[in-house]
Amino acid sequence: MIGTELVKILVIDDHEVVRRGVKQILEENFLYVEVGEADTSQKGIAAVQQEPWDLAIVDISLPDQSGLELLCELHRTAPRLPLMVLSLHLEEQYAVRAFRAGAMAYLTKQTAPEELARAVKQVLTGRMYVTASLGEHMAGSLSKNPTRPGGHHTLSDRELEVLVLLAQGRSVKNIAQSLTLSIKTVSTYRARILDKLQLRTTAELIRYALDHHLVE
Repeated sequence: MIGTELVKILVIDDHEVVRRGVKQILEENFLYVEVGEADTSQKGIAAVQQEPWDLAIVDISLPDQSGLELLCELHRTAPRLPLMVLSLHLEEQYAVRAFRAGAMAYLTKQTAPEELARAVKQVLTGRMYVTASLGEHMAGSLSKNPTRPGGHHTLSDRELEVLVLLAQGRSVKNIAQSLTLSIKTVSTYRARILDKLQLRTTAELIRYALDHHLVE
């Protein structure tokens, strides 16, 4: 068990199974813990505005707003609130951007319960938590291109999100529905992505994403 004082942790994720699983892990590893839940970004922001929390655990994919945008908004709303990400997306996709948005840890949902507990404990002490695999990836990226990142690093957060979804085989219409955007807007993002990456087709985009480990 960790700690003897009450710890209040807010879990923002649109999947009830995930929220329940995280809550169970936290209750098994903390002696005194209160776990709040929110299934949308707006409910998460409201919860932070209504009462103090010791930590917020945020998903990247939410129905009403990108988790990266939510991180920025939470950071503005409660600058002292520690934030960490627990996402289905691979570390290579969003981890660096999440750290830039204010997160102190980035874990995937395949993370072992023991590591999740370790990360939470470390973040609560005010220290960042970086997994071994992410540390290796970041070091490799810096050694390959230490001064001028290119490729998908030039994309905006929303463009990267659309890139990943397209590479997963999602249609423009489906992506528009998922992100609450118009089909025209998603099509514009697709065109921008192809232009920035100097690609011509969705097939080339998928190959790019696979080659750069943006999708499995």
